Amino acid sequence: MSAVLFTEHPAGNGKKIIRARLNSEKSLNALTLEMIRLLAPKLPEWQDDPCVAAVILDGAGEKAFCAGGDIVNLYKGMVGETPVAEGERGFCETFFIEEYQLDHAIHCFSKPLIVWGSGIVMGGGLGLMAGANYRVVTESSRIAMPEVSIGLYPDVGGTWFLNRMPGRVGLFLGLTASAMNAADCRYAGLADRFIQSDKRAQMLELLQAVAWGDQLEALHHGVNTVLRQLEQESLAAQPPLQPESQLLKHFDQINALMDHYALGDIVNALLSLETDDRWLQRAQAAVRSGSPAAMALIFAQIKRGKHLSLKEVFQAELDLSVNCAKAGEFTEGVRALLIDKDGKPDWRFKSLDEVDAAWIEALFVTPWPQQHPLAAL
Repeated sequence: MSAVLFTEHPAGNGKKIIRARLNSEKSLNALTLEMIRLLAPKLPEWQDDPCVAAVILDGAGEKAFCAGGDIVNLYKGMVGETPVAEGERGFCETFFIEEYQLDHAIHCFSKPLIVWGSGIVMGGGLGLMAGANYRVVTESSRIAMPEVSIGLYPDVGGTWFLNRMPGRVGLFLGLTASAMNAADCRYAGLADRFIQSDKRAQMLELLQAVAWGDQLEALHHGVNTVLRQLEQESLAAQPPLQPESQLLKHFDQINALMDHYALGDIVNALLSLETDDRWLQRAQAAVRSGSPAAMALIFAQIKRGKHLSLKEVFQAELDLSVNCAKAGEFTEGVRALLIDKDGKPDWRFKSLDEVDAAWIEALFVTPWPQQHPLAAL
């Protein structure tokens, strides 16, 4: 069975709707290199095919769109168990290069691309979703960038979308790995429409029934009309299906907690907060157990990336990711949480005070001073 299922559905005026489905329900559709290589060449094909009116990207099953990248094989690559993927490049380098090329292509895809972000959407899944021009969330959506818990940082374009969230919400999410619901995603700019999860088949049927025009503007008008109708129906449901936005509810408090120049002061403010709010308590717990080095890296990432272009973001993140794969902290975090599952990562630095600034700075140095692999984006 293919890792990505591609189906064509006839639509009005001789057009067709393409559905690409990540097909690994058992792994919660974790994004593999095989999936990336199946999806990447399709985008330019769909872009150039005048018969393609719209594309739907979703995941098999109801539990997840995509729960993240292929961490198991990345771990094997980091510890030297995976053969070199191509030429002199190791698996991790190859994976990140091709993943970011795909993510960037999604950002630049001009035809309607609908990502059905129902269920779990984390890490690499959010990389696929964030750049789409129609991002749908449902009452079951649970979306997060939990990299601080595995010694990494929010990649796959996180530098771009975290910096474009209201106030200091992006920094808070990066440091605390807090999960977002549908309303949170709409508020933070990571989702465009809320549609109840049992309307996925109806969405396809309505798209097929559209009397499609030929111009790009007409294609977007058709998709927006369908999604708008389904969203209005979903928001009118009784009892209400859309959960309350925790980001909006806590917005002023988040801004106050993050309103410090030094990372240490931010973390101290968060951890010294006395609260019986379970949402904030979970954020505190993630900071207590997370990698101090990752927190320092995330703080630097967001500050440095504030004014980067999309191309520069993916180039900078590739530098960081490849360096993190060699530095050891990411390896240890994955081992403790996902491989051995002992929940006891031996972080390189035991506290923020111990984090070596030079060690963090070295992660930002490009491994490719001559020709960057993403120079052609």
